[in-house]
Amino acid sequence: MTDRRKPKRYKNILSWFTSDIPSSGSGNEIGSGSGSRNVTENSVNDVPINDSPPIPLEDAAIHKWETLRNPSKYIERVISTQSSQEVANNRLRLITTIESVRLLAHQGCAFRGRDESIDSSNGGNFNAVVNSFGRMNIEVQKVLENAPGNAKYTSPEIQKQIANIFANKVRTKIREEVGDAKFCILVDEAVDASNKEQMAIILRFVDCYGFIRERFFKVISVVDTCSQTLKNEISKVLAQYDLQVENMRGQGYDGASNMRGEFNGLQALFREECPSAYYVHCFAHRLQLTLNAAAKGVHDIWEFFSTLNFIVNFS
Repeated sequence: MTDRRKPKRYKNILSWFTSDIPSSGSGNEIGSGSGSRNVTENSVNDVPINDSPPIPLEDAAIHKWETLRNPSKYIERVISTQSSQEVANNRLRLITTIESVRLLAHQGCAFRGRDESIDSSNGGNFNAVVNSFGRMNIEVQKVLENAPGNAKYTSPEIQKQIANIFANKVRTKIREEVGDAKFCILVDEAVDASNKEQMAIILRFVDCYGFIRERFFKVISVVDTCSQTLKNEISKVLAQYDLQVENMRGQGYDGASNMRGEFNGLQALFREECPSAYYVHCFAHRLQLTLNAAAKGVHDIWEFFSTLNFIVNFS
C-alpha cells in the first residue's frame, strides 16, 4: 500500500501557514494559535469582540508564502537596512561637525557663544556654521533635525576632541617639515582669563628649500613658571615628536630671571644638555622694553597709560 500521509516537514510548514486562522469548529474558543483560551463567565468582558469576517485560509496562506519567499522582508535584512541607514546618518552629522570645526580653527574664530540655547538669537559661531550647512543641504538639515540625543556630535566635548585631532595632525606635519634639521625654540608664558599659566612653544628652523620657518607648535598649561617646571614640560613636548634636545641650536625668551638666569634659568638648564643651544634675548621683548622706556619719558603718554592701567585693574 502507498503511504498517503504527508511528510513531517510539509505538515510543519502548512501548520505555520494556518497558525493564525481560527478553526471553524471552535465556537467555544476565542483567539488563535497558542493564545486561545476557553470562554468563561468571568472572561467574556475581558476579551474584545472581533466583528470582522474571518480571513479565508487560502488568502492567509498566500500572504505568508509571499512573505516567506521575499528575502528583503526577513527580519535580519530589515535590521541590517536600518543599521546601515543609521550609520550613514551618523557619518553625515559627524562630517558636518568636522567641517565646521575645520573652518573655525582655520579662521581663528571662537567656537562657543554666550547663550547657546535653542531660543538664543546668537548661539555662537559653531552653531551658526552648522545651521548654515543645514540650510545649504536638505539632507544635512534632515539628519540634524532628527538626530537622537546621544548622537548629535555637536557638544563642546566633541568639538574639543576634533580640534585636538586637527592640532595633532598639524604638529605631525610640522615635524615632517623639520626633518633632521637643527632648530631653535621660542618660548613665552602668560596668564589666561581663568588665571592659569599658559606656555607657548614656537619652532624656528631652516626647511629643505633653505627658507627660515617659524611654526607655532603648542600651548601648554603649566602649574608654575619656575625654570625646572618649564624645562620639563618643553622636554616632554619635544620628546613626544622625536625632536632631540641635542639638535637645538638656539633659545629665545624674555629677560625674566627664571628664563635668562645664568645658573638656574631655563636657558642654563638646556645648555647643560646641549651647549650649542645659545640663548638670545627675544627682540620683540627688547622692543617692548624700549617703547616703555621712551613712553615714560613723555609726561602726557605716561599719564595716559597709567590712568588706563588703573582703569583696567579696577574693573
